[in-house]
Amino acid sequence: MHIFTVIKVNFITLLLGMFVALVVGYILGYFLRKMFTEYQIKEAEERGKKIIDEADKVVENRLKSAEIEAREKSLVVEAELEKKMKGRQEGLRSLENELERKDRDLKTEGHKFQTREKELAEQSSKLVDREKGVEQQKSEYQNLVAEELKKLEVIGSYTAEKAREEVKNKIVDEAKMDAAREVKRIEEDVKKRADEEACKLITMAVQRLASDHVAETTVSVVELPSDDIKGRIIGREGRNIRALEQATGIDLIIDDTPGAVVLSGFDPIRREVARRALEQLTLDGRIHPGRIEDVVNKCKKEVTRQITEAGEQAVLNVGIDNINPEIVRLLGRLKYRTSYTQNVLEHVQEVAFVCGAIAAELGLNVALAKRAGLLHDIGKAIDHQTDGTHTQLGVDIAKRYNEHPFVVNAIAAHHEDCEAESPYAVLVAAGDTISASRPGARREMLETYVKRMTQLEVIGDSFKGVQKTFAIQAGREVRIIVMPNGIDDSGAGMLARDVAKRIEKEVTYPGEIKITVVRETRHTEFAR
Repeated sequence: MHIFTVIKVNFITLLLGMFVALVVGYILGYFLRKMFTEYQIKEAEERGKKIIDEADKVVENRLKSAEIEAREKSLVVEAELEKKMKGRQEGLRSLENELERKDRDLKTEGHKFQTREKELAEQSSKLVDREKGVEQQKSEYQNLVAEELKKLEVIGSYTAEKAREEVKNKIVDEAKMDAAREVKRIEEDVKKRADEEACKLITMAVQRLASDHVAETTVSVVELPSDDIKGRIIGREGRNIRALEQATGIDLIIDDTPGAVVLSGFDPIRREVARRALEQLTLDGRIHPGRIEDVVNKCKKEVTRQITEAGEQAVLNVGIDNINPEIVRLLGRLKYRTSYTQNVLEHVQEVAFVCGAIAAELGLNVALAKRAGLLHDIGKAIDHQTDGTHTQLGVDIAKRYNEHPFVVNAIAAHHEDCEAESPYAVLVAAGDTISASRPGARREMLETYVKRMTQLEVIGDSFKGVQKTFAIQAGREVRIIVMPNGIDDSGAGMLARDVAKRIEKEVTYPGEIKITVVRETRHTEFAR
């Protein structure tokens, strides 16, 4: 019994211990699950915060990228708008210059038409007076003929036919005598005034060669070693290109053209400074606003020095003295000025040489003629800086530095803006045209050249009796071969005049065109 009791007690104790262990295990499991759940919740919260922070950073980065991209696009759009505005401004400037030139041409043509109208009116009145005189002389001759006929019929046995023949012979003899006396008087008068009339005829003939051609080159192209340098020229947010444009006053056009940057501006001196500065900057590679300012100042000094040297060399080449230093500097500025691609400094030196040569032949002052020729385009040195035509500006400069009145008038009259007051003005107008229209002096488009040559040949072939027309010597001579059986010698002269008049009316050309009509008859036989 005792053993069973002990076993029973132990069994109960074991059951109680197991129950207590289960309860304690449950409680411990509960608390452990709770702690593990709280840890998972805490870890999940931390992970969620981390994900949210990373999402915020991603959103912030994307916002910054979008903002930068939008700014870049706005800069590109702004640059394109500025480029379009600059192009429109350049177009408007070109249109304004063209309108001003046409206005000046219209005023000049109007003045010519008025002068021509006055001359025609005077000639018309003279013709009317001459017709009246001819009618009066005709009536007097008729009265004399009638009187002579009556006298002869009364006095002698002449018939009306014989009397008419007698009077006719008498009148013819008297007319021959009057003509001979008039010819002799004219010959004596010409011998007395031969030298004066020769000079006058020569100057009036060369004056007809004058013409007006003006054109400006407003862009320069700078070659780049590579396209990568374009980005450095523009700089961060365009600060380099703005600094260069502000320092030089020239617009820089950077487009898709490979290996080149275009400089646009009406002032050739500023364009030359900008060209030199950009070339030095691209070779050096250091491009920033401070460096740009230093290089531009250095290039300005170099260009100023070369301008002075070019002016002094031009005066030395022409061989004149007593030139004001300021005029010498203005002459040097013409080195960077072109007209139809012809360098203006070279042009004025050529005009000075031509004027001196003609003046020597006419017995005029050679030094004064050279001076007028050298200074006739001096106004082009400042016509991009001051309002007014280059002739008006040149006159103002010459008067300011006390040039000779003949030189002032030659500058004013070399484009027929006013009347020539001396032979030197006519010489300058002729020399200007000779220098501008000589072969190779000024470039013209191939299409224009071919069109003019074709037009000259078509005009010659359009006349009756012409076998073939040839435009030779770059369009400065038209040689016409005519059929000898269709046109005689007098008709050939009339044909040359008719062709010349039609060319003057229909064709635009520099200088003059020589028309030569060739009429030839050949007869060939063989003696056997």
